[in-house]
Amino acid sequence: MSDREALQGFLDKWRAQWPEWTVAEVFVPQVQRERAQAWFALRDELSEAAWGGEDPRPGDAKLGWWAEELDGWSRGARRHPLGLALQKIPAPWDNLATCLPALRASRERPANLDAVLFALEPYAEAVAGVAQHLFDSVAPAPARNVVVSLLAERVLRHPDGATPLGDLDVRGWARGLLAQWPQPGDGTRPGRIHAAMVRGRLQRYAQGKSPALPRLSALATAWRAARG
Repeated sequence: MSDREALQGFLDKWRAQWPEWTVAEVFVPQVQRERAQAWFALRDELSEAAWGGEDPRPGDAKLGWWAEELDGWSRGARRHPLGLALQKIPAPWDNLATCLPALRASRERPANLDAVLFALEPYAEAVAGVAQHLFDSVAPAPARNVVVSLLAERVLRHPDGATPLGDLDVRGWARGLLAQWPQPGDGTRPGRIHAAMVRGRLQRYAQGKSPALPRLSALATAWRAARG
C-alpha cells in the first residue's frame, strides 16, 4: 500500500464517523479540505488512544509513539500516513508532542468540570496553536473553547468514562457542557465548523436523539460557524 493510499484510508475512516462533513466542508477553502480532514483524523487518533478501551496500557503506548512521531515532524521526519498531509506545514508539532501527557491524564475521571478544564488546558492550547499554523488564522482558538469541544467528543464516543467521579448521568453532563459552551472566539474556519458540528451532535445526544446531524441542519450549522 502506498503512502497516499494509506492516508486515504485514515481520511475515509474519519469521514465514516462524521458523514456530516461532506456537507460542512463546502465552507472550507478547497486547498484546506484534505488538510482539515487529516487534522481532525489526527485529533481523533490521539483522543482514541487516551480514552478508548478498558485497559489504558495500549493507549499509553500509542500516545508514546505519537509523541515521538510528532516530535519527528518538527524535524522533518515522518512515518505515519497522516503526516503526508500535515507534516510539511511549519507548525509547533513538538509542543503538541510535549502536551500529550495532559491528554493522557484526562482519562482519569475528574472531580468536577473545573478540574478537567484545568487539566486539559495545556493540550488544548497546543491543539489551537497547531491549527492556527495549519489554516493561517490570525489568532488561535481560546483554550477553553477547545477543551469543551474535546469533552463533548468524549461524551459522544466514550460516554461511560466521560462523567466526573460518582456522576452516572451522562446526558446531564452533556447538558452541563452545553451550558458552559463558550461563544465562538478566534481560531480557524475549519476548527469553528468542526466545533459547531460537535456541539450540534451533543445537543441531539442530550435530547435523547441520534447524534448525527441531518443534512440541512449540518449545512446551516456549518454556514453559521464559517461566518464566525
